[in-house]
Amino acid sequence: MKGRNLKKKKPSAQQTKGKNNSSKRIAHDPFFDATEQKRRRKFDGDEDIESSDDDGGEFDSEGEREEGEKDEEIEETPAEKKKRLADEFLRAIREKERKKEEDESEEDDEVRRERERERDSLIAKLLQQEQLEESGRVRRGIASRVQKPETSEGFQFRVKHRQPVTSVVLSEDDCRGFSASKDGTIVHWDVDGGKSEKYTWPSEEVLKSHGVKDPQGRTTRHSKHVLALAVSSDGRYLASGGLDRYVHLWDIRTRQHIQAFTGHKGPVSCLTFRQGTSELFSGSFDRSIKIWNAEDRTYINTLFGHQSEVLTIDSLRKERVLTVGRDRTMRLWKVPEESQLKFLAPASSLECCCFIGDDEFLSGSDDGSIEHWNVLRKKPVHRVKNAHASLSEHKFELANCEGLSNGHLESDAQGSSGLGMTALSWVNSVAVCRSSDLAASGAGNGCVRLWAIETESKGLRPLFELSLVGFVNSLAFAKSGKFLVAGVGQEPRLGRWGRVAAAKNGVALHPLELS
Repeated sequence: MKGRNLKKKKPSAQQTKGKNNSSKRIAHDPFFDATEQKRRRKFDGDEDIESSDDDGGEFDSEGEREEGEKDEEIEETPAEKKKRLADEFLRAIREKERKKEEDESEEDDEVRRERERERDSLIAKLLQQEQLEESGRVRRGIASRVQKPETSEGFQFRVKHRQPVTSVVLSEDDCRGFSASKDGTIVHWDVDGGKSEKYTWPSEEVLKSHGVKDPQGRTTRHSKHVLALAVSSDGRYLASGGLDRYVHLWDIRTRQHIQAFTGHKGPVSCLTFRQGTSELFSGSFDRSIKIWNAEDRTYINTLFGHQSEVLTIDSLRKERVLTVGRDRTMRLWKVPEESQLKFLAPASSLECCCFIGDDEFLSGSDDGSIEHWNVLRKKPVHRVKNAHASLSEHKFELANCEGLSNGHLESDAQGSSGLGMTALSWVNSVAVCRSSDLAASGAGNGCVRLWAIETESKGLRPLFELSLVGFVNSLAFAKSGKFLVAGVGQEPRLGRWGRVAAAKNGVALHPLELS
């Protein structure tokens, strides 16, 4: 309290005068001048450091580093990769031509312009050829270049499943694969490294928010049994369908469920995306084909015509869809016209189908035969009977041919031994390497067979077989033709009328060597 009441004493005039005189002497002293300058420089440097901290330079660099890491994490889509490769291809050609021009700089302008025209013409032809092959207008001759494996290694399993695999699909760039099984497991895996990740089904609350309704009838919960998969060309969407009657849409980058399309009254048995678009087609046991838009997540239309369950569906770039059903028919749907072409199968039931080109198709039947179709005829132009009848190797005799009612040929690949009528010989899957003459078929007899598709619809020529134990429920070729992927199980895709206990449930890959 006393300290607060004390007043400061004012300095006397004599003290003030002394202070001023001493400060004047210090000011004229060079030692103190140098010290003062050093202090000022130090103080200015401190101010500079403090101002740089206030500007947040370190924060900005960290932010840029984080943004760079985020940019690196973003995956490149197939469309972006295709554009980048095309740009690099053009840049390499131009650089090569530029070096030639530098080496031959003494040439006159007319010769140089002529070479530039030839170069541009060559680039245009290469790009046009690539576009024609991409669209399926030109068929690549790959089958004659496929070499028969010299070793007996056969298929190599990349992904294991607990239950039989029902569907296998590849991304547009052939770098990633997707597989599904009867227990509802969906797996995303790398083709080269084999690294795999499972898709996680969301909770019931999330499914309801995405469009799923409460189970009706005797069912108390939604079935996760998956029968079909399809991946979009841009690599953004994966569609799945199964016994729960919904078409589920997944985001491939995040592996999250984003939508459930309702409308089918029976199990969804098959799915396909139209190439180059987000248009999705689904086939069901309710005998209908529905059209959806994955980008807008909307329903578009329904196609009716099949008199029994729809089993398999396929599409190319055109607005056409190919389907087979248990009504012994294969149908080609022209979507804009809402019309259809019906093809009658000689077998009791068609199990699978796929496009060769816009006007040619393949199908597999439950009697073990494979049919080659042309859009101009309602019956197959060529038929291979008992294509998967025996485990042992046989010579494919095309001499014993019978005439079909349409004037084309029918061949017996294994001899009519009666074994082709068993469940093991049913052709469960067929596949064609896109825009090529190479095809494959799978059954439960322990092998996958490769075929060469003859030009002008002249039929199928057998190449060789690849050993694989179990029911081959799904097949997929790489676009380059360098490998074949098979989805295998101990049971068929759509039932349990056969069982191979020695088989493995999973995805197997077989490399193909091209000459």
